[in-house]
Amino acid sequence: MESLSPWALAANTLIAVLAAYLMGSLSFAVIVSRLMGLNDPRTYGSKNPGATNVLRSGSKAAAVVTLLLDAAKGWLPVYAVQQWGAPYGLEAGAVALVGLAAFLGHVFPVFFRFQGGKGVATAAGVVLATNAWLALAVGASWLIITYFSRYVSLASVVAAVFAPVYYVFGDGVAWRADNSVALALVIMSGLLVWRHAPNLVRLVMGTESRLGAKAKPGA
Repeated sequence: MESLSPWALAANTLIAVLAAYLMGSLSFAVIVSRLMGLNDPRTYGSKNPGATNVLRSGSKAAAVVTLLLDAAKGWLPVYAVQQWGAPYGLEAGAVALVGLAAFLGHVFPVFFRFQGGKGVATAAGVVLATNAWLALAVGASWLIITYFSRYVSLASVVAAVFAPVYYVFGDGVAWRADNSVALALVIMSGLLVWRHAPNLVRLVMGTESRLGAKAKPGA
């Protein structure tokens, strides 16, 4: 196979990143709620367009569909580049950029005036596509914290912080294939913590809603 010119490689990378961002910009919390005749999730509860807030609508089905689609839009671009990107010069660096772009699309969606969700499910999809064992470790951390604390926000922050740590210090070359992936995980982790800042404040104040409890104003 002939090596690609720098311009061709840059163009292919830009196209992949743009496609991932546009896919990430599909706010499925809003889309699914509209299709199922529910209120806009940006008008109640935490006003966050994510699966947890959709659950507060009373429709578990809508919340599950939202969760799966939000995760899928993080998983699919990364998986696609891993499977079919090599002939176009898309290697580990492009994988990291595409995953980050999908996540940024969810947080800052161009289709919804850049007002998006916190990105937990989409980040989970990116992590799953990056490495299944990494996803298992991060998911287990989330489940343990959620089970014992009943705080989804706390579990999300803990999982976000540990994701890049697990990646860097995990056993096996596959976990540490490229520094760009680790950097992308660090950036996503930082943004996830930032997006959960109001939740962390409420946790300190003792006003954060627990899983299964009636949402408190602004929670």
